[in-house]
Amino acid sequence: MRHFGFLTPEQRAALFQEPPQVFDARTDRRTLAVALGATLYTPGTRQDYAARIGHLVNEGVASAVLCLEDAIRDDEVLAAERNVVTQLRTLHGSDEELPQLFVRVRHPDQVRTLVAQLGPAAAVLTGFVFPKFTAAVAEGYLTALAEARAATALPLYGMPVLETGEVLFAETRLPELLRLRDLLAEHEDSVLAVRIGATDLCGLYGLRRGRDLTIWDLALVREALADIVNVFARDDRFTVTGAVWEHFTGTQRLFKPQLRQTPFGRPDLPGAPELRGDLIRHDLDGLMREVVLDKATGIVGKTVIHPSHVRPVHALYVVTHEELEDARTTLQMTGGGVTGNVGATRMIESRPHARWATHTLRRASVFGALHEDRTFVDLLHVDEGQA
Repeated sequence: MRHFGFLTPEQRAALFQEPPQVFDARTDRRTLAVALGATLYTPGTRQDYAARIGHLVNEGVASAVLCLEDAIRDDEVLAAERNVVTQLRTLHGSDEELPQLFVRVRHPDQVRTLVAQLGPAAAVLTGFVFPKFTAAVAEGYLTALAEARAATALPLYGMPVLETGEVLFAETRLPELLRLRDLLAEHEDSVLAVRIGATDLCGLYGLRRGRDLTIWDLALVREALADIVNVFARDDRFTVTGAVWEHFTGTQRLFKPQLRQTPFGRPDLPGAPELRGDLIRHDLDGLMREVVLDKATGIVGKTVIHPSHVRPVHALYVVTHEELEDARTTLQMTGGGVTGNVGATRMIESRPHARWATHTLRRASVFGALHEDRTFVDLLHVDEGQA
């Protein structure tokens, strides 16, 4: 799998100074976690999933989850299990290029059941998503995962979702997060990323953010997200992924759009202003603002519910020319010190910026780095068949 694999070689060369690199299940864990990008969730009852996978990959999907938990009704679980096994067996027998594939289970025994029923077809899986993950249930999920890895000899990963009152309520949050960190550290090599379940967290207080707001505007949830990043991302052991964006079609707005006209006003990109209008009409400007705020807080990746969300998220994770040069300059300053960057637009202080630089180069390896005269608009405009 390669991000932006739908581009022609000519388009890739025209856009990228450093093109995205190929990755697979054997890629090192930290790089593979960054490569998740926009992870598309689909209910496990979707009966044409295997038939649609080629379309999803062409839309840019590089990681996907078949959900057996909240996305389906309680009375659909057994039928959904059978369907997921059928879809994954079909994919195992095809020659389709596949994204990183996960199944979101309801309980640890479902991991054992699916692995047993899939047999050799378990090879199409990258792992499992563990919902409502708390210290009380962690050992059950992690043991089931360890058993699955041993039984299949596959590098299967777990992705716990933090979405319960234990991580939201002020009096329990930090003790719970610290306990979870210790438990996950014992299984570090099999944990791909820590996911944030913002819909469930909001639901605990009856909250739901509108299209004019980001998750960072909801103070109760913002505080929990900041603590999750603080605890899990401080030493580069775990990747934390971002909250789901719930909107995919536009209605009347209260506030101004969140995309400036300037980046889209380029004479070399005819149709770019119309592209901006389309993004705003489908509420993707709100999604893009939330991604920028996620990145600024140390979060990498996003949960999405519609294929139209994937390319805007990935376009914002591509490294710019300036970021790439800043990162390289930073890591070359092995003796410390301060300097201006290549464009003389900002300061580089080698020691405080070193971890940022390492993260940036890792992101560039999977999402690529743009030429100096290219921006995220070029990556979205390529839908029109131009580069």
